Amino acid sequence: MRVVAGDARGRPLQTPPGLTTRPTSDRVRESVFNMLYSLHVVEDANVLDLYAGCGALGIEALSRGASHATFVEQDRRAVQSIEKNLAALAMSSRATVIRADVLGWIAATQTEFDLALVDPPYALDNWEEILSGVDARMIVAESNGHLQETKGWDVVRDKEYGTTVITVLRRTGDCL
Repeated sequence: MRVVAGDARGRPLQTPPGLTTRPTSDRVRESVFNMLYSLHVVEDANVLDLYAGCGALGIEALSRGASHATFVEQDRRAVQSIEKNLAALAMSSRATVIRADVLGWIAATQTEFDLALVDPPYALDNWEEILSGVDARMIVAESNGHLQETKGWDVVRDKEYGTTVITVLRRTGDCL
């Protein structure tokens, strides 16, 4: 696992031991961020990485010019991996790492984000609750199935990568 592009291109990322996280593959991350680049949403963005795992998605955003990333992850070992990765890449000053239950955290936060990267366990099926709770202009959702348009969100792009489906959603009425 490595950073695909940007300032930290090629640098390795530490993943937590065990099978509790499922990091997004380099190929999928590269495709996602190429898509986001064409939409002009990463540069100087305030990014939210939910179910952050080792932090690969948020770190990729920082490497490609995001101004700040907030990582939310419940697993203690994953949080430690995020913190180690950020320190090794000299990105800690542009990041906030929060150890919390994602649904509880999004219900309590008042922070607005430009971009939310959401990669929950594939068994999670409460996308409507996640989408209604996140305050962001755009969401990139990684799942094992196609997401339907949900109240307040329009599907911008939807693409399969093997068993992974990436859905890019834009808040209804928001222009890119």
